[in-house]
Amino acid sequence: MSLFSGLSLWQIIVLYKVNTTSSEKQSEKKPVIDISQFNRIAKSLPILQQVDDSFAREFQQAAFFARIPAGRDVFLEGDHVEAIALLISGVVRVYKIGETGREITLYRFGNGSSCILTANAILSQKTFPAIATVEQDAEAVMIPADIFRDWVRRSDAWREFVFELLSERLSTVMAIVDEVAFRRMDRRVASLLLSRAKTQNPLRITHQEIAAELGSSREVISRLLEDLVSEGSIRSGRGTVEILDFEVLESRSLM
Repeated sequence: MSLFSGLSLWQIIVLYKVNTTSSEKQSEKKPVIDISQFNRIAKSLPILQQVDDSFAREFQQAAFFARIPAGRDVFLEGDHVEAIALLISGVVRVYKIGETGREITLYRFGNGSSCILTANAILSQKTFPAIATVEQDAEAVMIPADIFRDWVRRSDAWREFVFELLSERLSTVMAIVDEVAFRRMDRRVASLLLSRAKTQNPLRITHQEIAAELGSSREVISRLLEDLVSEGSIRSGRGTVEILDFEVLESRSLM
């Protein structure tokens, strides 16, 4: 169980800072994360299996646990970033909302990963440029911003971890830019349905959720889904979409 379970993310950060400030008056600071917790975290973050004992002890002193429930906003656009979350369970969606109110998903991150926009905001000391919301109850290891920057400067292993993270997520975002700019919306809808159907069919998803995922409007998505219903490739109900003909939908995604 986490010592910080049940608190909001910002309450956790404030409490951590108060505890840290108080502990600086003590001659010896006890680890926030004990060895059993550290070993569990290391299973999700292989970088911790590569660092030396000195960095491992520093990590235990600096990092702290946070449990963040589904539906909670981790960051809003314009927030000052005071810590970065490294997920060991759950899923966080990062997205933008345009002037018209339309949403588009930039990427998701889960176990063993983190948010490149958070890392970039910390390194550049700028505000968060999007919205990050927990989709599935998350458990995270929080690293305060000043310590994160310090580790990037001092630790080759940590710096390599951050750069790999940036490279991986940049590729994801570039793929989304390519889709938005050059791929027709009906193909993108078909591809999304096929991708989600790998783990669930019928899909529990609304027209609005599809629109938010793809950066479109509910009206456009509803019309495109009606076309797929008419050709017999899907069945659409209230909050559900069932794929009836995978081959036809596959051909739609490639047209």
